Order: sequence, then structure tokens, then C-alpha cells
Amino acid sequence: MWSWPWRKGPSGFGYFSTAEEVSQGIDASNLTAIVTGATNGIGKETARVLSLRGAKVIIPARTLESGLKVKESLLEQHPDSNFQVLEMDTSSLDSVRNFAKAFSSSNKHLNILINNAGIMACPFQLSRDGVELQFATNHLGHFLLTNMLLEKMKSTAKQTGIKGRIINVSSIAHRRSNGSRFDLEKLNDQARYKPYAAYADSKLANILHANELSRRLQEEGSLVTANSLHPGIIPTNIVRYIDFRVATVSALQPLLALAKPFLKNIPQGAATTCYLALHPNVRDVSGKYFHNSNETLPTKYARDMDLAKNLWNISQNLVNKIGIGRK
Repeated sequence: MWSWPWRKGPSGFGYFSTAEEVSQGIDASNLTAIVTGATNGIGKETARVLSLRGAKVIIPARTLESGLKVKESLLEQHPDSNFQVLEMDTSSLDSVRNFAKAFSSSNKHLNILINNAGIMACPFQLSRDGVELQFATNHLGHFLLTNMLLEKMKSTAKQTGIKGRIINVSSIAHRRSNGSRFDLEKLNDQARYKPYAAYADSKLANILHANELSRRLQEEGSLVTANSLHPGIIPTNIVRYIDFRVATVSALQPLLALAKPFLKNIPQGAATTCYLALHPNVRDVSGKYFHNSNETLPTKYARDMDLAKNLWNISQNLVNKIGIGRK
């Protein structure tokens, strides 16, 4: 683990590396990838760079209209890119199930699944399935999506000999969670709801999900890996619910001025995702957490395998209780 942002880590990349830099020279023309949250921000940049390297990229979008607009804007940059747009709202388990079925019927292979979509620190809301919205969007929808596409990824890896890669985009915010609210009664308790704490819970869930999935895949000898990452702090629209009025306090202005040069831009923010999706260095790496395109350690709670198993069971019970999950 390295200390200074301007130093590159063992991978040869670091804080300021971009998605194009970490994937330079890699041929992905035989790969198919799904990138959730690809209609804006680092998800869109991830989709762009994967397609730049030759991959076929599926863009899930809440509406076909919004997805097609993104596809059109990406094709303007790279006319030879291969994109497919399908409708999906990650916060709705019905929508996730419909997407998975539509994808499976129209695509033979799936090599890469990037669970990137997310919301941050929103006011208290329940999803249409009755689950706190951040947990539903950031974790539960991706949990179901991954489970429904897992057999497709396993069969693709077996048929092609190319290891499949599942990547969960988490956050350093997971450090504010110990996983103690991982049950529906606590998640849905509006009286104790704190927007950023709920976000932290969902980001810890992303890491634990990847870890437990990796354990299960390795146990059965599957040719599919699962990892998680912190992309960095990037000024995208995910922060739209944060109240920045505190920034007007004069005492904070010098700190904000110092921090601004160290915020990542979008190409830098997508780098670690693209590194995990494409780079040969991590072909056989699974169950790890990355930051700045280098492996690093998350909190002790994120490495707690019992907590990971417990979250898996809670998540599976939730999707089954709602009536659309599969064992």
C-alpha cells in the first residue's frame, strides 16, 4: 500500500492515471460487458473506454430514451463502437429481472459485469419494493442482477476460456459503517435514518457482496472473479443531494481550496474500474478491494467473512420475500 497520490503503486498506475491509460494497448474486441449507471459520470466514461478497446457494451437505462441519447453521444466520439441499450431501474427488482431476461435472450456471452449505478445521501425514501432506496439501488438491485447473470458468466468463461470479471463500485465511505443496520427493520426505520450513514451502509454492502461472491466462486472452481473498488472523490451528479451550504463558512474555504486540486476528474475516476475490468495483471485476482488501480485494505468490517455471509442471506431472503429472486 502506498502513501502519496503522486506516486504510482505496484500496478504501475496511481491516483492521476486515467481509464484510457490503464487500458492502453488492451484488445477487448472479443468481450461483452454490462455497465450499470453508464448514462453519466464515471459509468459513462467506463462504457466509453471499454468500447474504445473494442468491447461490446450494454447500457442499462431507466428509460430507453435516455439510454439512446447516451449511446448517440458516445457514437459521435467513436462511430465504430458497439453499444446496446436495454431498460433497467436498479432500484426495482422487477425491472432488474426483466433486464436480465432481455439480456440473456439477446446476447450469447457475458464476460464483464460492472455494478456501478448508485445514489448518494438522498432524503429518506422507500423503493417500489419497500426497501430503503440507497440500499435497494446501490446493493440489492445489483445483488439480484449478479445472481441472475451468474450462470451466463460461468458458461461464457467455460466456453471461451476467458475468465469472467464482476466489479462492484464501492466507496471509501464504507469506513463509516460497521454493518449493524443490515436488516430491513433498521434500514427502513425513518426515525433513525441518516442519509450519509445509509450511503455508507450500502457501500460496505458492495464490498461484502463481492467478497462473499468471490468465496463462493472460488469454492466451486468457477472461472469468474469478483472484486470491489473505491473510484476516488469525483464531482459528478451523485452528490446532488449533499448540502454544500456549509462550504460558505469562511473557516472552511482554505481547506476546500487545498482539496480541490486533489479531486479526481471523470477519466481518473473511471480508471480503477477499467483496470479491474481489462488489465491482465488482475486476471486471477478475486475477493480484493482496490483504490487508484492498486489493491488496498478496506476496514475490518469489510473483511469480516461472517458479516459477508450474513448480508448474503439477508439479501437473498429479501429478494425471495419480494417474490422475484431465485435461489
